[in-house]
Amino acid sequence: MSIRPINKCAAAALALCALLLVSACGSLVYKQNIQQGNVLDRDKVEQLETGMTKRQVQVLLGTPSVSSPFHDERWDYMNTYARRGGTPERRVLTLRFDGDRLASIEGDYLDEGRVAGEALDELQSPDELPVQDLDSIREQADQRDPTG
Repeated sequence: MSIRPINKCAAAALALCALLLVSACGSLVYKQNIQQGNVLDRDKVEQLETGMTKRQVQVLLGTPSVSSPFHDERWDYMNTYARRGGTPERRVLTLRFDGDRLASIEGDYLDEGRVAGEALDELQSPDELPVQDLDSIREQADQRDPTG
């Protein structure tokens, strides 16, 4: 019984098929949404008022992501959200204090307040609809209110 060498063309075709199979498996990997940092409730952020004490702010929002002993007058609440392996969107809420009292509220945490807030509300109440990604929520919001 003699073994015939595999034809070069057949070997190349077999290698190409194997390469295509391996590369196709990459699209089967599930990538989940990743949310990190402080997830702040929109209603609680809206309750912030200048003049509140640090303790009142901490009870309302929780511990800040960044607070430095060298810059005790500034607290930063940060959040990043990456949709299915995409580029993370970063949101920041910066609170500045004068002594023990809240002096100013800055940042872009609620710039997409309606859209991001609705997405967070859906995450917190899973009994109604399945969780949607931010783009589909934006599309639905645009369909309801085409003026923006």
